[in-house]
Amino acid sequence: MKCEHCTRKECSKKTKTDDQENVSADAPSPAQENGEKGEFHKLADARIFLSDCLACDSCVTAEEGVQLSQQNAKDFFRVLNLNKKCDTSKHKVLVVSVCPQSLPYFAAKFNVSVTDASRRLCGFLKSLGVHYVFDTRIAADFSILESQKEFVRRYRQHGEEERTLPMLTSACPGWVRYAERVLGRPITAHLCTAKSPQQVMGSLVKDYFARQQNLSPEKIFHVIVAPCYDKKLEALQEGFPPALHGSRGADCVLTSGEIAQIMEQGDLSVKDAAVDTLFGDLKEDKVTRHDGASSDGHLAHIFRHAAKELFNEDVEEVTYRALRNKDFQEVTLEKNGEVVLRFAAAYGFRNIQNMILKLKKGKFPYHFVEVLACAGGCLNGRGQAQTPDGHADKALLRQMEGIYADIPVRRAESSAHVQELYQEWLEGINSPKAREVLHTTYQSQERGAHSLDIKW
Repeated sequence: MKCEHCTRKECSKKTKTDDQENVSADAPSPAQENGEKGEFHKLADARIFLSDCLACDSCVTAEEGVQLSQQNAKDFFRVLNLNKKCDTSKHKVLVVSVCPQSLPYFAAKFNVSVTDASRRLCGFLKSLGVHYVFDTRIAADFSILESQKEFVRRYRQHGEEERTLPMLTSACPGWVRYAERVLGRPITAHLCTAKSPQQVMGSLVKDYFARQQNLSPEKIFHVIVAPCYDKKLEALQEGFPPALHGSRGADCVLTSGEIAQIMEQGDLSVKDAAVDTLFGDLKEDKVTRHDGASSDGHLAHIFRHAAKELFNEDVEEVTYRALRNKDFQEVTLEKNGEVVLRFAAAYGFRNIQNMILKLKKGKFPYHFVEVLACAGGCLNGRGQAQTPDGHADKALLRQMEGIYADIPVRRAESSAHVQELYQEWLEGINSPKAREVLHTTYQSQERGAHSLDIKW
């Protein structure tokens, strides 16, 4: 089966999930073990849809395909059930990290406030046997702060001999995979080197938190709850960071929809619980977000930082101007009648393709672009904003956008915990360890012009 946009004769990506496929007998759900009614009998293998990401140029290898098939609820239940066995040597500390863009989905799904949705989700997961539930906002703080510094450095270094701009965000794994495997150089040279929030969260849990708990990284099973399927591929792509001693940062990624399916077939009458933090017994007292309409807000945060750092301008409200469509928007800063900063947000296949074509022709006037594979941004990830027949649920998306917009905004710079972690965990803001843990490199391959001939 091929993607409708693919120009190759074969495609190694997986086909759609069979919703009737059972959880395997060797990994029964908690409900099955207890002989309860309403078993988790309809939980399907997690597979990436052909149109779920930009990585459609035969980029999933056979080995990755096998590993992707393990990124599902079966693996989650396998660890839950192992923890109930007598052999404690095989027990794992189960940690679940939830992306902020998943919470509006649960709030809309269960018709509760986003705070109540967070507490209900946390309580349910702990009733299954999860030990800790975190949110990934603190990881996004690191990603944003490192991206801010990198943009300012690139802006100052940019010139005719060193074309360091535009800087393209690297938080979306579908876009990054597409840039690496399909576009290659020189596009990858424009990718921000700051790791994504998911990658940073993996290091926080398997390195910092593991040390705090006197655990080896392999004793922790780390699950990410995310709005899109591409996060599953990202978990495999990251490899094995040296600091984690042969352990992946994320062992399993489940979409919001997969978790909701588990919840619907389970017991929702469990006691709500506050979300944990990485700092001892301290709990998250309220839900906050970064300043992005449907994402982690790299554009808004970097724009404000650059305006202050480069031009001593304080920008309180970032004003977006839609251009060719609502998923391509522009933000500018003028000084003395001249545009000194020109940022853009490009969401979805068509806008990304147009951006790449203009960039290669040297007719792209932007300094920075927040790039997301999903039209509508992260809230519209295929792992949550879908009708039962697989189409985009526009009514649900509008509801989620309203819920997300009402969440209070917290800027990355305001987190005292992040500043503490820079010193305590990373040995300083600009230390070699900070560079190793918070930044990455990209695969580069020269590709022919046919890579740009696809009409998205």
